[in-house]
Amino acid sequence: MEDVQGRPDDRNLPIQRVGVTNLRYPIVVLDRARSRQETVASFTLSVNLPHQFKGTHMSRFIEVLDEHRGEVTMDTVPVILSDLRQRLDAESARVEVEFPYFLERSAPETGATALMDYRCAFIGEVNGEDSDFILRTEVPVTSLCPCSREISDYGAHNQRGYVTVDLRTGRDDAGEDQMVWIEEVVDLVERCASSPVYPLLKRPDERAVTMRAYDNPVFVEDLVRSVAVALQEDWRVVWFRVNALNQESIHNHDAFAEIEWTRPPGLTESERG
Repeated sequence: MEDVQGRPDDRNLPIQRVGVTNLRYPIVVLDRARSRQETVASFTLSVNLPHQFKGTHMSRFIEVLDEHRGEVTMDTVPVILSDLRQRLDAESARVEVEFPYFLERSAPETGATALMDYRCAFIGEVNGEDSDFILRTEVPVTSLCPCSREISDYGAHNQRGYVTVDLRTGRDDAGEDQMVWIEEVVDLVERCASSPVYPLLKRPDERAVTMRAYDNPVFVEDLVRSVAVALQEDWRVVWFRVNALNQESIHNHDAFAEIEWTRPPGLTESERG
């Protein structure tokens, strides 16, 4: 049968990204406590298309993905990208894998446990000799307004907040890619908030969370800066973007702050001592 996608195109317009999106597929990701975790991801797979070709071969994206049903990690995403480039004869390829990641969380007083989900993503891209991998983690938190607490006779308004961390890691002295666990990002963000958010709280836990938030007020600016400082101190991280968003409880709008940072060239952690 004729390959219609392979027909020439005379509009002289290359396409930077073409592919499939909103493709749900079961995957297995690394779990620090349990080694592996099964989840369901939403994939976006794309490649570039030179100006002379009419279309790409959409079915090949699915074929490549199906061949990688096992672990999806910072080690396997480059393999998927390489296969996409080869199968679709492309110069560049991009993979976005969005998935819920589940952690068992314990209530602060009673120790009651339940699973809580975090929205995460792996974003990988290769273009010629250049390659990239970003870990994204979204962490829900509680934030309590310092101004509200200061000016009120009693109480203070608080709200649900979401901190989204995108980060790249560098290589160690042996040249190996360094890894940051999703669990590490969650713990780091929660330490910077007024209080973590929990899936299950009994009355003693609710009391503890309420008082903890009151004792640790943070503006959205405080939150994003504290997370950024902690990431700067982690020498595995060479770039990050942190976005903190508060769903304001007394306003008809949300408040946000964002910091993007790149580690300047210089001393490595081992040279720093």
